[in-house]
Amino acid sequence: MTTPFSRRVIWGIFALLFILHHDFWWWDDRSLVLGVVPIGLAYHGMFSVAAAMLWAAATRFAWPGEIEAWAEHPVTGDEGGVR
Repeated sequence: MTTPFSRRVIWGIFALLFILHHDFWWWDDRSLVLGVVPIGLAYHGMFSVAAAMLWAAATRFAWPGEIEAWAEHPVTGDEGGVR
């Protein structure tokens, strides 16, 4: 269900992820996660998972249904022909 509030929440989380994407705090850290993966790479792996979850939430809660309704509505002869 799409509401103006859900769209604002999605945009807010997007802005937060946009800021968190610039992870300058890991640039000089040589720590390894699980003894193998550099911490910056592990951070971006988790960041990618978070971005995928945001996209899934956006398609579920903030998708513009009016565009799909417009696309599914047949065009008549006055509006440029039948599709």
